[in-house]
Amino acid sequence: MLNLSNLNLMVSTMQLTIVLIVTAGVFLFFIVLAIIKMYKLKAENKRLMNNDAFKFEIDESYKDFTDGHLYDNK
Repeated sequence: MLNLSNLNLMVSTMQLTIVLIVTAGVFLFFIVLAIIKMYKLKAENKRLMNNDAFKFEIDESYKDFTDGHLYDNK
C-alpha cells in the first residue's frame, strides 16, 4: 500500500508562480501575434477593395421582364 505522506507531491509557491508566468507569457505572445496578423489582413483587404478589379459598374442594361404575356399589367 502506498503511503502518501512519504511522497513529495507538494508544489512550492515559487514553482507554481514560475509555471503560471511562463504560461501567461506564451498566451500573451499568441494574442499579440494574432492582433498583428489581424491588422495586416485588414490593411491587405483595404488595399484589395480599392483595387480596380473590385469596382463593378452598375449594369444599366436591365430590361423589365414583367411585360411578358404571363404577367397581368393592370
